[in-house]
Amino acid sequence: MGPLHGLKVLEFPAIGPVPFCAMLLADLGATVLRVDREEDAGLGIERPRRFQISHRGRKVLKLDLKKPQTLKLAKVLIERTDVLIEGFRPSVMERLGLGPEVCLGINPRLIYGRMTGWGQTGPLAASAGHDINYIALTGALDSIGRRDQPPTPPLNLVGDFGGGSLYLALGILSALWERHSSGRGQIVDAAIIDGTLWLLSGHIGMVAAGLSKGQRGANMLDSGSPFYDVYACADGRWFAVGALEDKFFAQLVAKVGLDAEIALQQKRDDWPSLRSALKEAFSKKDAEAWRAVFDSTDCFGTIVNSLVETVPDPHLGAPHAFIELGGVIQPAPALRFSRSAPGTPRAPSAQNTADEALADWVDPETLQSLKENGAWKA
Repeated sequence: MGPLHGLKVLEFPAIGPVPFCAMLLADLGATVLRVDREEDAGLGIERPRRFQISHRGRKVLKLDLKKPQTLKLAKVLIERTDVLIEGFRPSVMERLGLGPEVCLGINPRLIYGRMTGWGQTGPLAASAGHDINYIALTGALDSIGRRDQPPTPPLNLVGDFGGGSLYLALGILSALWERHSSGRGQIVDAAIIDGTLWLLSGHIGMVAAGLSKGQRGANMLDSGSPFYDVYACADGRWFAVGALEDKFFAQLVAKVGLDAEIALQQKRDDWPSLRSALKEAFSKKDAEAWRAVFDSTDCFGTIVNSLVETVPDPHLGAPHAFIELGGVIQPAPALRFSRSAPGTPRAPSAQNTADEALADWVDPETLQSLKENGAWKA
């Protein structure tokens, strides 16, 4: 049933980090209801519903929140929920009549989660943006890529999901814990720029300590060091090496068959010659052959899988790593609990009626009254 069984979450329409955060909570057992727009807003990357993996695990109710009767329904739901999540630009929920002050007035125990890119205040607060913009402003994007090459956008993992979804989920669970003692709800304001900077704490510390040059592709963990990088193999596949510690570096030298003189070249000035030696060595065998070589070591050398190669991988293909929902193979809920294991999530393509969506939230009498008043499109 999952450790969050019994928790009710109301998700308002958004893209990217908000649906992913709602998916995390649903995967862990929360009952999540997504209040969606009646008409598509044309945001995000369009694809069939069954491939929208972050929309799994909940029922959907389509509403026009600008209608008074629909607003009444929204307030009925807010009265009965534990958590509200929204990802509109600042003040949109207030203009709809569903801002934090109103909602906490209806339900003083409510945890009101707000997800924005730029934050609720500041020069850019009302501006549109995407992951690439948020990580650009925070310095994360400038830190990722090869030396003397443009910054490399790292999918939308760092900002949207790392600095956004995960921190919003952490904030919500923290507020729920605090509610146990206070009995009161509160606002959780999560901005992607803030979360991204938080993620960067370790690297910012390395720059401050002089251990990083502040130039991408020239440092220990950003492809600058030859013993923390990827190398092309004879078959065109790539092999990743992470031999930071002396004992792993010694194993790397032995497994690859480098000369003893090369093995001493761990200093920054020696990195170019060491990289050349590693490139030449890895180019002589296929990736699977290198996997076999490194299988007998502590794991600091791995094949670089493409996304389509992850399912058949002998380690990732182990039980519980993937599930199939609606004909789509996808990652299973990642956390594993000894007692309260989550169930199989509802497929994102699963259909439901408004009555079915509301069945967990309102009693039949209230449901009938709201229906007769036209709270949603039949």
